[in-house]
Amino acid sequence: MRRHLLAIALALTLPALAQAADGDIDKVNGTVHVDAGQHAGNVSTVNGAVHIGDNAVVQKASTVNGAVELGDHVQAAAIDTVNGGVTVGSSSRVAGTVSTTNGGVHLGKSADVAGKVGTVNGTINLDAAHVGGGLQTSNGDILVGANSHVEGGILMEKPGGWFNWNSNNRLPHVVIGPHAVVQGTLEFRRDVVLQVSDSAQIGPVKGATPVKFSGDAPKE
Repeated sequence: MRRHLLAIALALTLPALAQAADGDIDKVNGTVHVDAGQHAGNVSTVNGAVHIGDNAVVQKASTVNGAVELGDHVQAAAIDTVNGGVTVGSSSRVAGTVSTTNGGVHLGKSADVAGKVGTVNGTINLDAAHVGGGLQTSNGDILVGANSHVEGGILMEKPGGWFNWNSNNRLPHVVIGPHAVVQGTLEFRRDVVLQVSDSAQIGPVKGATPVKFSGDAPKE
């Protein structure tokens, strides 16, 4: 009888523990860590970074005044940060969007973002990665690295508003690397330098003139 009651107690306790393990993590003035392999809900902080370990599963990861770093083989619903960069490790998957204001975005090898990747004042760098919802920025450079695949095109917005700034008046550089594919329209609403590998495939271009290059990268 005692063993039977213990079994019932464990059966009731385990779902509660699973729910707690998948719960939200919210912090102010500090870094949030999700350990490798851990499952969590929404993970957020203010004035701190968010670090997600390898093979972890989370919902939205967000911060203000800090970076968001995903390890390898991580699964996340979305990523959002203000005043901080975003790093998505190799073979990680983001089901929604990745966005940042003053910070860059780097997608590692075989990383997959189903939604849009957007910045205002930050570089977007794809390393043999896939983006399903297009790329968007105002002042950042864009590097679609070798063997990367972008669906939804590229939109370079005209700078405007409080978050848009460019201290040296340098034109943004957009580079489409060897064997990369960009499906959809590449639309530029401001002057840019657009360099496209002779082995890359791109959609229609509006507002810029592509300059072809050969080899691994454009010559300076």
